[in-house]
Amino acid sequence: MPTTDSPLAAVATASTVPPAGPVLAAGESSRTVDLPGLGLLVRSGPDGPRSEPALCVHGLGGSSQNWSALMARLAGTVAAEALDLPGFGHSPPPDDGNYSIAGHARAVVRLLEAERRGPVHLFGNSMGGAVAVKVAAARPDLVRTLTLVSPALPEVPPQLTAWPTGLASVPGLPRLYMRATRRWSIEQRTAALLALCYGDPGIVDARTRAEAAAEYQRRLELPYFWDVMIRSTRGIVNAYTLGGQHALWRQAERVLAPTLLVYGGRDQLVSVKTARRACRAFRDARLLTIPESGHVAMMEHPELVARGFRDLLDEIAHRRGEDTAPGGTATDGTGSVAGTGAQDSPTSTAATGS
Repeated sequence: MPTTDSPLAAVATASTVPPAGPVLAAGESSRTVDLPGLGLLVRSGPDGPRSEPALCVHGLGGSSQNWSALMARLAGTVAAEALDLPGFGHSPPPDDGNYSIAGHARAVVRLLEAERRGPVHLFGNSMGGAVAVKVAAARPDLVRTLTLVSPALPEVPPQLTAWPTGLASVPGLPRLYMRATRRWSIEQRTAALLALCYGDPGIVDARTRAEAAAEYQRRLELPYFWDVMIRSTRGIVNAYTLGGQHALWRQAERVLAPTLLVYGGRDQLVSVKTARRACRAFRDARLLTIPESGHVAMMEHPELVARGFRDLLDEIAHRRGEDTAPGGTATDGTGSVAGTGAQDSPTSTAATGS
């Protein structure tokens, strides 16, 4: 059986609450949802006309803050929220210490069931994309549409630039990395993370870099930081090796919800070449390719992602014969179009995730 256990484990219980509250963008609010053995921080986007609900799931090392820029641009389109997965952001570790893709998916399902918010427009980035696929495949009743930004679906062979992230699952290597880079300042560590996740890290201004560095430092000081990272990384690796009906690509084939796939041409962690297979796997897929974007298009190009999502809604409404407002041209119903346009400066870059 695959496991996310690590000899470096120092698992804190769900009662171990991170010391500081989340940094909120203008118009945002947050709350903590307490479930048996699980505590989740949920961030709500800016207020707008109450409409269909949306839920956003971040990637490895990320948090709900990764979705602030996109949620701001979707105000009035959907009632968007984002959660901190167990052990990430400001959610404490789960009591069972389960950081597998299936474990994270169960946390999402439990949240939706507890708040009776589904079906939702479900968004996922990277690891969160794999989690969202699991949720959509297992619980179609909870998902209206699925939007995946650089989803972590198995890629053989993976890009060379993605290997260091996967190697973080090997016991002892994170400590060796920290020892080898012990003279790096937090600013240098943050710059390296942004360079990995952004197509053009130069668009991140000094203020948001400083905020990202402060958040990175906060997380490094959490007693369970490396345990969560190692176990979650191992969870991704294990999910890549599963066969049969539990294989992620097989799960993708089971998804019934209309799906928007977003890939960045400069993504160093998930190759844009995977998009072709993804378009074949999902039953009702359309593709938005952003040539200049990296791994976190919802942060680097939030306006283009928002436009692609609104086009998806327009297309669905058109199928039903409903009246819709004119949409953009970012996507089509057949599966492929390249997104272009001016770069959007992100409202938040803290702990971009992968």
